[in-house]
Amino acid sequence: MTWPDALGIFGSLLIVVAYFANLRGALATTGAAYSLLNLIGASLILFSLWFAWNLSAAVMEGFWAAISAYGLARAIAARRAT
Repeated sequence: MTWPDALGIFGSLLIVVAYFANLRGALATTGAAYSLLNLIGASLILFSLWFAWNLSAAVMEGFWAAISAYGLARAIAARRAT
């Protein structure tokens, strides 16, 4: 296994852990932690795709990262507003 593969797998793990934690009620989707885990995970997967290109996966992870960045910005703005 190459190090880009390992980073991509770690990114996938971060996304799955965030999703599972949300389903268990331990992590709210509106919080910064959920969006941050998803953003880091998608970014690591995108990085791994640089070395083993797959257009459809890159498009999916690009949207995943962009939506996660939006969620993170919203969570930070909500925290500052209170």
